[in-house]
Amino acid sequence: MTAKYNLYLGEAGQAAASSYFLARGWNVATPRVDIGDDLLVIEDEEGFFVRLQIKTAQAIIRQKSFNVRFNLPLKQLQNRYNPELYYMFMVYHQNEWHHKIIITRSALFSLHLQQGIGSLIAENLILYFSFKDSKLMCSGIEFTEFYNNFEDFPVIVH
Repeated sequence: MTAKYNLYLGEAGQAAASSYFLARGWNVATPRVDIGDDLLVIEDEEGFFVRLQIKTAQAIIRQKSFNVRFNLPLKQLQNRYNPELYYMFMVYHQNEWHHKIIITRSALFSLHLQQGIGSLIAENLILYFSFKDSKLMCSGIEFTEFYNNFEDFPVIVH
């Protein structure tokens, strides 16, 4: 894929991520200046909100599975945020956004430190996810619990 295509795919992934939260009744705001937060997802009644960093990638189809690669700035992963930062990894597969991985920064950082997920290259953590037989794996660790994980974002009925 070209660099230009990746820009379009990134914007499409962010728009798709917004739509998932809006459909669940959460308000979504886009910061005017992107310094690490792509979206702010807000529960309007209580004013509770979280930060979201959206990462997008095109799936690479294998014989019996497909894989996807994401790059994260290590510095962002190491920083603590209040409120917590969530990563939402959007996987574009067969011309649709079928696969979403949602995990907090702190949980991802713990998995990196304690179980060695990802590979360090320069100042980035490279994550390779593999989808096979309804299982999601990253660096040999099962990640299925984070697949389409909207647990912290229940449907809000207005």
